[in-house]
Formats: sequence, C-alpha cells, structure tokens
Amino acid sequence: MDGITEEGSRASGASRPGFLSRERTIAGPQFNRWLVPTAALAIHLCIGMAYGFSVFWLPMSHEIANPPASCGDIGLMQALTTTTCNWTVTQVTYTFGIFIAMLGVSAAIWGAWLEHAGPRKAGFIAALCWGGGMILGGVGVMVHQLWLVYLGAGVLGGVGQGLGYITPVSTLIKWFPDRRGMATGFAIMGYGGGAMIGAPLAVWLMARFSADGGTGVAPTLMTMGVIYAIVMSCGAFGFRVPPNGWKPEGWQPKEEDGNAMITQGHVHLNKAWKTKQFWLIWAVLFLNVTAGIAVISMASPMLQEVFGGILVGVDDPNATLTEAQLAAVAAAAAGLVGLISLFNSLGRLFWASLSDKIGRKNTYFCFFVIGIVVYSLLPTWGHLGMAGLFVISICVILSMYGGGFSTVPAYLADIFGTQMVGAIHGRLLTAWSAAGLVGPLIIGALRDAQLEAGVDQALVYDRTLYIMAGLLFVGLICNALVRPVHDDHHMDEEEVARERALQHDSGVAANAETAARGSFGLGGVLCWLGVGVPFLIGLYIAIAKAAALF
Repeated sequence: MDGITEEGSRASGASRPGFLSRERTIAGPQFNRWLVPTAALAIHLCIGMAYGFSVFWLPMSHEIANPPASCGDIGLMQALTTTTCNWTVTQVTYTFGIFIAMLGVSAAIWGAWLEHAGPRKAGFIAALCWGGGMILGGVGVMVHQLWLVYLGAGVLGGVGQGLGYITPVSTLIKWFPDRRGMATGFAIMGYGGGAMIGAPLAVWLMARFSADGGTGVAPTLMTMGVIYAIVMSCGAFGFRVPPNGWKPEGWQPKEEDGNAMITQGHVHLNKAWKTKQFWLIWAVLFLNVTAGIAVISMASPMLQEVFGGILVGVDDPNATLTEAQLAAVAAAAAGLVGLISLFNSLGRLFWASLSDKIGRKNTYFCFFVIGIVVYSLLPTWGHLGMAGLFVISICVILSMYGGGFSTVPAYLADIFGTQMVGAIHGRLLTAWSAAGLVGPLIIGALRDAQLEAGVDQALVYDRTLYIMAGLLFVGLICNALVRPVHDDHHMDEEEVARERALQHDSGVAANAETAARGSFGLGGVLCWLGVGVPFLIGLYIAIAKAAALF
C-alpha cells in the first residue's frame, strides 16, 4: 500500500491495520481496475441464487415420507416446530419473503457502516452470513425444524444478501466515474444471473444426494452454503479501493457539460434520505419492481392459462389435451421461465450501460413509457392468440425490471454524489423489500377476486396487467419530478474530510496519480474466466430451456 494512510500510521507508531480493514485494500501501482467487477460478480452470482430458491420448495414439502392423518390441517405455528408433519409449499416459500425483507433492512441499517469498513470486510461478513445461513437452513431441514430454516436461510441469509448486494456499489462507482452505469451493471447482472447457475446446480445436487432415499434438500443447502462462502470470500479478498484523488488515466470530470442532473458535490446519508429526491427515486424503484414482480410471479401460469393448446398447435380452446400435449405446454412455460432469467440478467448490463449514454432519468423514462405500452398490449396478444408477441413482450418487461436495479445506483450517484452512495443505496433498497412483500399480495388478491367474480380464467390477468400499467404511469410522474439536489444539502469540505477520515482516507493520497496503472495480464484473464465460465454455463442452460418455446 503506497498511500499516505500507511505512511501516517508508521509515523504515529500505530499498529498495522488488520487484513480486513479498508486501509489494507487501497490499490497499489500494479493493480488494474478491471479486476474489481470480477470480485463484485463473485459475490453477486452467489447471492443471486435467491431467485432460484423455488427449486427447493416442492421437495421441502415432502420431507416426511408417511405423515399421520392428523397433519392435514397443520397451521403455521404448529409447522414451525413439528417433526412429524410435512410443511406446505406456502409455508416454506415464506423463507423467500423473509430474506428479501432482511435484504432491505440490513442494507439500510449497515450501509453507512459499510462505507467506513470497506468492501473487503463487508464482503467477507456477507459471505459468512449467506453461506452460513444456507448451512443453518440445511440443518433446519435435516432436523425438520421450520423455525431454524427461517432463522438460517431467511434471517441470517437475508443479512448476507443485503451486505453482499451493496458491498460492490460504492467501490465500482469510484473506480469507474467515466462508466458508472456499466460498472454497476456488471455486478448487478450477476445477481440476475445467479439463479441460472445455482438452480441447475441445486437440482443436480439434490438428485445425487437423494439417490439413496430422501429429498436431498438438506445436504444440498449445506454443500451450496460452503461453496458460496468460499467463492464470496475470494471475491471479498479481491476488492481494492482507489486512493483518494485517483481517476482514470486521461479522464477529467465534466464540470461544465450543462448536465445539471450529475452533481459534483456530495450529500450525507443523514440528509439524503430526508430529501424529496430520495423518496421520488424510492417510489420509482418500488413501482418498477412491483410491476416486474407481477410478471415474474404470473408468467408461467399466465402463458399456460391464456394460450393453453395454442402453444402445441391446438387452436380449439375447448379441446381436451392429451397428457403428452399438457407436458409440452408445461415445458413451454418452463422455457419462458428460462427466458425470464436470461433477460432479467442481461437487461441489467444493457440498460445500465445505455444509461451512461442517455442519462439515468431518460433511461427510467424508457422503462415507464415502453412498460406502459407493453403491459397494455399483453391482454391483446392473449385475445388474439399471438403467443410469440406475448413472449417477446414478457422478455422486454423483464429486461427493464433488471435494468431498474442496475441503473439506480448510478442514478443515486448522479443526484447525491459518490461519497456515501453505497449507504444511500442501502436505504433505497427498502423499496425492493416493500415491493417484494406488497406486490405479490396485491397481485394474488386481484386474481382471486376476479376468479370469485366468475371472470374466465383466460381473461383473469387482463385487469391486473392494466393496473400494473397504471402503476408505471405513476412511476413516470415520479421520475419526471426528480430534480437536482439543492446545494444547501451538500457537505462542505470539512464534512467530506470527516467522512474520509472515518474511512482512513483523508487527504489526497500520495499515490493517487500512479495507482492502478497495471496491465490486465494473465491474472485478469483468470479472474474473468473464473466468473465468466460459470455464468456462460448458466446462460447455456437457460437458452436450452427456452428452446422448448420454439
């Protein structure tokens, strides 16, 4: 480490900082900034398994081979501690809601701490929590204690989700001031693609572990927990932060480019979350996520119920399908799920990179305007039996759903500055938690109400989709109201210096001009292969599943 932090500590006789401390991660002259996205991807590809946890729900509901007859009406409170009755699918799926809620809560609580602690310490703790949470959840399945599954995979795993999700954000934005959107898009693309790798791995492991009987869920969770803890730790140890004052070679901030939406100041977390800009962007993310969840939760049954036999060439809606035809319809719906994973992941990199060209606010305008049109057209495609256009529309929607997540960190950096963007992003993620809890409840209630009112099953989604389009219109208005933060909210030089001192990074570093000028080299190739090969394997599997649609 060549910065003045180390020199100052020597001069004062202070002890050498610990391995996990932020001071030990300040980049030296031979580091290359393109290694940082690989560290971020190593973490996000692991915690992205959150989207693939559905592969566990059905096997977990069959853990007890021969439950007694008295287990028929088991409630949640009894399910928490029973060792003789199976859990219902609904009861085990609460695990997903718990760790998504904990993601937002933990990111909001510890976001400011993360800015001071640095990405290595935060990433390592995230690895212990997510990996350890899966291991503890596996133990809960093994001893058949649902409360332990909730505590492990849900609560502890959710803390790992929150810390792991926001750990790379601030670091990437500081390494790539010239490409904020693309940098965060790379990392958050990993979260969208984590299920493409993790879900097939989980299915493969469950098949191997269940060969001698049982479901194989418990050893699979524990095995994957160990793998994820190791991979995430490698990512955490690979993080480096730029010394204060560092910038890419030949790049200069565009202070006078006329773009008032990109601030040159910094807003403290304590002020940022009290501004109207924060809550407008919170609403923008909440509404975009709620509408996207509507499609994610309904896509497979919607495709089967709206089109049915049309997917296998049977045009008569009243025709009775054979078992083989029903299996083909189900395979087509599974193919759509594969496409959803694909576009959810790749859309994160595409839209975030595009935002570097057209601006973050304009990118969200695209999400809402295109989304309103596409959501409104989905019922029409269903009425006309145009399954191809329906599928294309779903893919567009999911690309924008993922793009909303990857674009928002750069949006926050533009509005509030880069000094505390990780902490501010952590607070904003409560919008995701709220949408993850509220969205499915609204969607499910609308669907049930229409079925009870006698609406035809093929038409039951129409009103819901129009309502989602209406939510996007509200999001469009919120985005239009976002304005630059007034200068009064910016930290003065003394406040910025105080924040940097808490990061042990006060003053311009002596090596700011020479740090991170190293070549990409063999190390860079190996790091990118390490995260790229698993991602490409997952991509291949998703495309293979999607082929059933065609």
